[in-house]
Amino acid sequence: MWNPFAPRPPVVALVRLEGLIAARTGPFGGLNAAGIEPILARAFGMKRLAAVFLAINSPGGSPVQSSLIAGRIRHWAAEKKVPVIAFCEDAAASGGYWIACAADEIHADPASILGSIGVISSGFGFPETIQRLGIERRVRTAGTDKSSNDPFRPQSAEELARLDGLLAELHAEFKDWVRARRGARLKASEEALFNGRYWIGRRALELGLCDGLATPEAEARRRFGEKVRIIPVGARKRRFPLSLLSGSLLPGAGAALVQVMEERAAWARLGL
Repeated sequence: MWNPFAPRPPVVALVRLEGLIAARTGPFGGLNAAGIEPILARAFGMKRLAAVFLAINSPGGSPVQSSLIAGRIRHWAAEKKVPVIAFCEDAAASGGYWIACAADEIHADPASILGSIGVISSGFGFPETIQRLGIERRVRTAGTDKSSNDPFRPQSAEELARLDGLLAELHAEFKDWVRARRGARLKASEEALFNGRYWIGRRALELGLCDGLATPEAEARRRFGEKVRIIPVGARKRRFPLSLLSGSLLPGAGAALVQVMEERAAWARLGL
C-alpha cells in the first residue's frame, strides 16, 4: 500500500558532458558554457538532491570554455551545497580533465583515458605553395603583429616566441587549476603529470589523477542506498519538425564539417 508519509528516496542528477569543447558546438553536439548552463540549473535545482554526477567523455578543446564550464559547476555546487562527482568514460583529457577537476571526486573506468595536462596549437603553412601557383598575397595591417601566424607566409622567430609564451601562460593556468582542485591527492611529480601525457584509469588512480574506479550507478548505490533515483539531465530535445533536420541540412554545413573534422582530430590525438 502506498504510504504518502514514507520517506522518499534521494535523487542524484546525472549530467552528460560529451564531445569537443568549443565556443560553438557542431551538429552532433559538443560543449560550451552557454549550452551547459541551463542543464546545470535544472540538475542543481532538483528536489531531494543528494549529489550531482558528471558523466564526462571529451578529448578537450577550448581552454576558455573549459574554465567557464568548470567555474559554473563550482558556482552551483557552492550555492546548493551538494557534492559533485565526475565519472570519466572513454576520455577526460585536456579540457575534459579540466572540467573533471571541478568535481569533488573523480572516478573512471580502468580503461578510461585521463590527463593530457597541456596546451596545443596546430595549423598548416602554405608560403611556398602560393608562390608556385603564381598567387600574390595582399595583406595590409595597422599594427605590426596583426597578421601573426598567417599561413601564407613563413613564421618569424618573433612570432614563434610569442606563441610559445602564450601557450606557456595557458599551461600555467591549467596547472594552477589542477593544483588547486587535486592538491595533496596528486602522487607524482609535476614534471611527470603536467607534461601533456595521458594515462588509462587504473594508472591515473595510482598517480592521484582520480579517486576511484566506479560507475555512476554503483557509486550512487554505495553512497545513498539501493533506492536512490538517478535522473539523467540533458539538453532539451528540439521540437518537430526541427528535430528532423540534420546538421548537414542546415546553413553553414561547411563549417559543421570542419567542426566534425576538428573533433575527430582531437580524438585521434588520444589514439581513439
